[in-house]
Amino acid sequence: MLNDAARNRAYRCAIDAAVSDPSARVLDIGAGTGLLSMMSARALGAVGGEGRGSVSVCESYLPMGKLTRKVLRANRMENKVKLFHKRSDELEVGVELDSPADVLVSEILDSELLGEGLIPTLQQAHDSLLVKNPKTVPYRATTYGQLVESPFLWKMHDLHSNEANAADGVWLTPDGMENIVSVKLQQHAMQCDPLEDEIRLLSEPFKVFEFDFSERPESQRENKITIKTTGDGCVHAIISWWVLQLDSAGSIFYSTAPKWVRQSSIKDLPQCTDDTKDWCDHWKHCVWFTQGRGAPVMKDQTLSLRASHNLTSISYQLLNPNDEACNGNLKADHLTLLPERIALYGDICWRSALITAIKSALSDRSPQTCIVADDSIFLALLVSSLSPSSKVIAMFPGLRDKGATYLQAVAKANNFSMDQIQVIGKRAASLSTDDLEHKKINLLVGEPFYCGSEGMLPWQNLRFWFVTSKF
Repeated sequence: MLNDAARNRAYRCAIDAAVSDPSARVLDIGAGTGLLSMMSARALGAVGGEGRGSVSVCESYLPMGKLTRKVLRANRMENKVKLFHKRSDELEVGVELDSPADVLVSEILDSELLGEGLIPTLQQAHDSLLVKNPKTVPYRATTYGQLVESPFLWKMHDLHSNEANAADGVWLTPDGMENIVSVKLQQHAMQCDPLEDEIRLLSEPFKVFEFDFSERPESQRENKITIKTTGDGCVHAIISWWVLQLDSAGSIFYSTAPKWVRQSSIKDLPQCTDDTKDWCDHWKHCVWFTQGRGAPVMKDQTLSLRASHNLTSISYQLLNPNDEACNGNLKADHLTLLPERIALYGDICWRSALITAIKSALSDRSPQTCIVADDSIFLALLVSSLSPSSKVIAMFPGLRDKGATYLQAVAKANNFSMDQIQVIGKRAASLSTDDLEHKKINLLVGEPFYCGSEGMLPWQNLRFWFVTSKF
């Protein structure tokens, strides 16, 4: 993020424009490294505000707060910025702040815009920390969307069809239970620019929501959007992004739009203030998968889209007869996974490699006692179906009871009995010999995959090695 030159230039120009009063009281929520705080202090000094105005900043994460203090000291600004190791809702006017701030600087943004708590943070700031009608940087944020067809993206959603193509006898989604494993119903952050050749646009970009930072935002809203399609196809997903208007004059913008949007000449669609934009991984595009089998459309067809947001997320529903309605209340045996995991479980080469490896391991001796050391439903099904005489102990530290209920639902379709499977639902550190019923383990398998840890760094899956040391 610090290397995002377009973002840095946009914030610098907007802060210089907002901090024009020598007596300005600036509040920076979520300091990070202190870059925006130092920009604010420099802008205040440029208008003769040293000793008259103030810059206050809060950073609740202590290691980051310590880094902020070091950076301020290295730039000789430790006396120009007041740093508090607190959350913004722990600040009080008359205690930490001498008076309400009249300039708010913030960057509480994720790829979806709302996921880092932007709305509740702004609500609390407007209620307790700011003057009425403050200046804010950014001034406004607008989210946009676009309907797309993409077989590549659809592989991250339609596990059942991919399994049918694999035809290897392992059924994570048997016939009649096509949605028992599905993608999580949320916006998924992805880099869509590299997928440009795999994406066919079925609409022009459309505006979804506007958020005015200078006003107290609502906790939730709903918006019905009318969209005219630009071609025949099947709507597999909605790709979305956001645009920041950083100044009140409407001259400084920053956009996370995909490359094909940035290179287009669509009117009324703000772009970055600079002509160039650095590649960045801190703010990606978002993908919302259409439910059911997608929505077939024809060119110039009119669709209705319902968009809604709560405190932390934005969701969509196509109001179209061809689109299957989504039931948000999943059954107890249904599992939701991230799209990358859905795509992996449907990959023929990956499945074939694991099947070959497990068959080789099982051919050495039988029966066996096998531990599935992670949350791999694929390996639990595979070992159970290939070796009916083996005992399979599934640790399922993340899936737990949901994993057991799922296995029971698909057991018949995969030709095994639940009598041969024991689900522990514990991490390796909590295991005891009683959990294993004093059995000798002679086969340990794992992908590794740990449900709930998908956002962790890849090497953190090396906890699988620790599991092997327990046996």
